[in-house]
Amino acid sequence: MLLNDKSAVVTGSTSGIGLGIARALAKAGCNIMLNGFGDKSSIERECSQIAKDFGVKAAFHPADISKPDEIGKMIEATTNEFGQVDILVNNAGIQFTAPIEKFPTDQWDAVIAINLSSNFHSIRAALPGMRKRNWGRIINIASVHGVVASPEKAAYVAAKHGVIGLTKVVALETATSRITCNAICPGWVLTPLVEKQIKDRSAREKIPVDQAKLELLSEKQPSLEFATPEQIGAMTVFLCSDDAAQIRGATIEMDGAWTAR
Repeated sequence: MLLNDKSAVVTGSTSGIGLGIARALAKAGCNIMLNGFGDKSSIERECSQIAKDFGVKAAFHPADISKPDEIGKMIEATTNEFGQVDILVNNAGIQFTAPIEKFPTDQWDAVIAINLSSNFHSIRAALPGMRKRNWGRIINIASVHGVVASPEKAAYVAAKHGVIGLTKVVALETATSRITCNAICPGWVLTPLVEKQIKDRSAREKIPVDQAKLELLSEKQPSLEFATPEQIGAMTVFLCSDDAAQIRGATIEMDGAWTAR
């Protein structure tokens, strides 16, 4: 149990990438604080399932991470529940697309708040405890859009570039400690949200689902294969290990060679 007796907060972890990360950390022995939106009974079942599957403690905090005070309460609640926050995974994010001259200002503010500012506020809240114990892992789930851009994604691209910059600053400020900070940059990941996009494309263009999937991948991801939440979870666990102690301020692309072009 690589992370036995460690405790983690994973934002945006009630489904998709975040849930894959939470389950991977739990499998490694880590207590888990889930966070996100969804049906209360379904989330309770997920907590119970994680605890049953991996023999760890699992709880849920409903913090709206666009609100700094709620982030602080989530970190405090995790400390009260598990004794400490050893691992922080900033995963939650939203998307909105529009040409920049038509991009609604409220959508810009929402994307920046959730995709970038929440990372700052959660790190700011969790880092003092990590410093006190001289051990911690901060993993920011950025995106290939933290490295390259796509049209009509001004807020998302700006936020994810900011996440990578923030990651580097935190890595420098913790460089002489046993705390590390890194960013994982996924490309296309097969999540329920992406599966819906594929089905919608299939229906809209009147093509088979497999063809819609291939067309989506071929636009950006040369491997023509999706990454999976489980693979991103495995990378997260590795970054929490002693073997990764000198990986600091890194951006790790898991994008099927998207950014290799």
